[in-house]
Amino acid sequence: MQPTDNKIELYKQLIDGCKKNNRESQKKMYDLLSSKMFGVCLRYVKDREIAEDLLQEGFVKIFTNIEKFRGEGSFEGWARRIFVNTAIEAYRKSTKMYPIVNLESAEHFEGELVYNDTLELEDLMKLIHGLSPGYRTVFNLYVIEGYSHKEIAELLQISEGTSKSQLARARYLLQDLITANEKGTKQNEAIAK
Repeated sequence: MQPTDNKIELYKQLIDGCKKNNRESQKKMYDLLSSKMFGVCLRYVKDREIAEDLLQEGFVKIFTNIEKFRGEGSFEGWARRIFVNTAIEAYRKSTKMYPIVNLESAEHFEGELVYNDTLELEDLMKLIHGLSPGYRTVFNLYVIEGYSHKEIAELLQISEGTSKSQLARARYLLQDLITANEKGTKQNEAIAK
């Protein structure tokens, strides 16, 4: 979806105001982006309070570094990258990732996740959120954010092989969670009849 000319103009005005440290422009920018960026933060942490802290930290970085936005690409995309990097920095400070020892069991799952139409997006996001922090982070970066394994390895300071194995294991575990969820749904439907 392409941004409208009005939205592009609004961003230009707000960016100019933020470069001048105009509080009203900063507030409008916050109001415009906060709900989407909070969703980004929530994908990387389980605790809403930590996500709120990441949101605030991300906006501080945006307002501090807004001069670095060159106008190439969308401002929202530039801001999103700042929030992802902020979440990754917090993750790296709090967690040490280890490679999976048994790669054979993880590597056999390379395909897409299979689920039926009864699984709502919100339920799928809850299942993803139930993965361990390492698996969830690599899964989000690769599948949702579109980073390559090389980029993930650099961001998380791990090897590409570790990134690949973490993703494979995350997909495998997520598929198991989806299957278990669907079985539970079918059992509940049978009981309801």
